[in-house]
Amino acid sequence: MSADSSNIAAAYVQHHLEHLPLNLHNFTFTQNGFWTLNVDTMGVSIFLGLLFCTLFRLVALKMTSGAPGKLQNFVEIVIQFVDKTVKESFHGSSRLIAPLALTIFIWIFLMNFMDLLPVDLLPKVMSWVGAGYFRSVPTADPNATFGMSIAVFVLIVFYSIKIKGPVGFGKELLVHPFGRYLFPLNLAFNLIEQCVKPISLSLRLFGNLFAGELIFILLALMDWRMQWVFGSIWGIFHILIILIQAFIFMMLTIVYISMAHESH
Repeated sequence: MSADSSNIAAAYVQHHLEHLPLNLHNFTFTQNGFWTLNVDTMGVSIFLGLLFCTLFRLVALKMTSGAPGKLQNFVEIVIQFVDKTVKESFHGSSRLIAPLALTIFIWIFLMNFMDLLPVDLLPKVMSWVGAGYFRSVPTADPNATFGMSIAVFVLIVFYSIKIKGPVGFGKELLVHPFGRYLFPLNLAFNLIEQCVKPISLSLRLFGNLFAGELIFILLALMDWRMQWVFGSIWGIFHILIILIQAFIFMMLTIVYISMAHESH
């Protein structure tokens, strides 16, 4: 590969890894460090969330006990699967956990599924309205995955305090696992354990989807015949990845909140 070809390929990859930024200081599409909103991540996430809610709402309104359609069958299978998973993994009592688990599973799966679209499709469409950059996969943005994991972390702390009380939760942080005389060590261990939960949730999802997105971008640089061959193979394998990652995020959320309901 010549130097010019290498530069073109590098520029192509870099272009597809850039977000559409919104400067929150002056509301221009420029980078501004922390005060920058990735419009593509936010827009696609909100759109897919509304799509999920609208679709499931329409199915609920038109639900029939006679001969259900394919869409109703699919929705019922997903709901039953999530409900069974929650019953097997969650040891507390809360009406929020099953709807939360369903929302996490479907929403993350839809965001992951965007990775299967042609890499140039949405950037090309958005270029027609003047957007220089656009990334299609929200979960390939660490801001999105950290946002979801931090929301889960807040729920973990909320249920820990609600179930055990502020005193009980504080005592657990100070006394478990080595006893009250080693409370500084207990506190350090427990704080690390609590902080690792959102970090592991977010980085696992981000890392897998970023890698998948990057592979699709690299495949797009190949000859169209090679794209069809290797793209099809990787696409079939990637369907399993996006499904597993959505399930893992949902499952760990259930487990972490279940642990918050338990006392040592």
